[in-house]
Amino acid sequence: MPSYGTISDSRMGKSSDIHDTERSVSVEGTSPERLNDSESLTGVQRYDYDESQKIGITGATFLILNKMIGTGIFSTPSSIFAATGSVGVSLFLWVIGGVLTFCGLSVWLEFGLAIPRSGGEKNYLERIYRRPRYLATCVLASQMILLGFSSGNALAFGRYVLAASGSTQGDGWVARGIGVAATTFAVGLHAIFPKWGIRLVNVLGVFKVVIVLFIVFSGFAALAGHLRVPAPHNFDNAFKIEVTEDYGGTGAYGYANALLNIIYSYKGWENANYVIGELKHPRKTLSVAAPLAIGGVTILYVLANVAYFAAIPKKDLATSEVLVAALFFKNIFGDSAGVRVLPVFVALSNLGNVLAVSFAHARLNQEFGKEALLPFSRFWASIKPFGAPAPALFLHWLVTVIVLIAPPAGPAYNFVVNLYTYPGAWINGFVCAGLIYLQWNKSENWSSPWHTYLPITVLYLLANIFLAFTPFIPPNGSANADGYPYYVFPVVGVGVLLLGAFYWVCWTKIWPAIGGYKIVATRYIDDQGVEAIRYQKVKNE
Repeated sequence: MPSYGTISDSRMGKSSDIHDTERSVSVEGTSPERLNDSESLTGVQRYDYDESQKIGITGATFLILNKMIGTGIFSTPSSIFAATGSVGVSLFLWVIGGVLTFCGLSVWLEFGLAIPRSGGEKNYLERIYRRPRYLATCVLASQMILLGFSSGNALAFGRYVLAASGSTQGDGWVARGIGVAATTFAVGLHAIFPKWGIRLVNVLGVFKVVIVLFIVFSGFAALAGHLRVPAPHNFDNAFKIEVTEDYGGTGAYGYANALLNIIYSYKGWENANYVIGELKHPRKTLSVAAPLAIGGVTILYVLANVAYFAAIPKKDLATSEVLVAALFFKNIFGDSAGVRVLPVFVALSNLGNVLAVSFAHARLNQEFGKEALLPFSRFWASIKPFGAPAPALFLHWLVTVIVLIAPPAGPAYNFVVNLYTYPGAWINGFVCAGLIYLQWNKSENWSSPWHTYLPITVLYLLANIFLAFTPFIPPNGSANADGYPYYVFPVVGVGVLLLGAFYWVCWTKIWPAIGGYKIVATRYIDDQGVEAIRYQKVKNE
């Protein structure tokens, strides 16, 4: 069925946060039931979420925390040190990651507080790049649907469950199977028991903070000499850059890779922007929860890395891959039964991330359905039968499972992480460039309760340009060091974005020409803030 989404944001006579007459197909002040009955009506869907399901400051804070504190801090420090070959440089990159995250937060706060609707950067790109209509939306949809998966955290969940059982298996089929089970549980819970899904997100959010704090204080104990292995003395001449067969000497490509892994570890700071429509008092909740969560996570991340370097020798750290935290616990507490339990805690932290990512990304998938952007849009936008976007959650599950089982046997974690993170650099760059344009061009009449100063936006823009182009530069060492050519993930990432542009051509030109009609989606918001979307068949002129 050809689909072409046209959205009108009407508040029954009140102006909306965005008014783009080019996109409007309805008369403001008209309800869906009073539109021209002679038009072929595909149906009206209402999105009346129970007030008890809406998220307050605490829930939003943990929604962000749960996505930020997932696999990254327990797994990526290995690849970051292996790329840099320097303890001091590695720690400095983690600080840079925190600074860049706050820069990105400032940009997203300006957009989110001006456009308090679910969908995150989908809404921001639509506000900036209005011509050609929906091209930016299709490009983002391609990235978010095809690459917005939970595979990295699901795979790490499987690895840590195996580690807790005493197994030494790597990224094999057993770990991937456990990851599929974790993803299925998370998606099923959100689809059938949405309230309990949020409650579990909150509980695991507290649990994650406790685990990271435990690592931090264990690191302090390691610095004081309480270790089951000889002290590694990693802080002696900390900024020395070493090159061995196990770490260092990767060049600009390695540093870009390291920064991508750090960005992956911090990723999730934008999570609440995807679900603004389900926040209580969205502007207040977002402006409090996001800085609170990110500030706390940045401090914990830096201290956790200090703890790792205090307890793990450089060679062991560089070759530990995903199981950094497991090796850390072993070096401090020995090979006791208690050490087997600690990886279970890390696995539960990974599960919390899968829960948070699936919750937020399903809402974004749902937004694409609401705009009739996807085939069978009413199905993907539905919240039946449990008041949750079950079809959109299923779409997220499907992509996650495919990415989990598709790579060949062997190391898959770094590839999955890079593939997940890399296209976001392009999207973030276009959002930053757009904000500069909106602030500079007075005819856009841009205003927001939050203002991001130009140097902050430029810094974040330049960082994303660096991340977008540097992975194409060959590394100093082997071009297949991770088991696949170095250029695979940037080529696939850019290819997915270009696929979105190709889909836009099909959606707006080819399919309507073949079918003779298009599906138009019209969005309404009544005085109570309840959203309804009407789908209509419109014949081509």
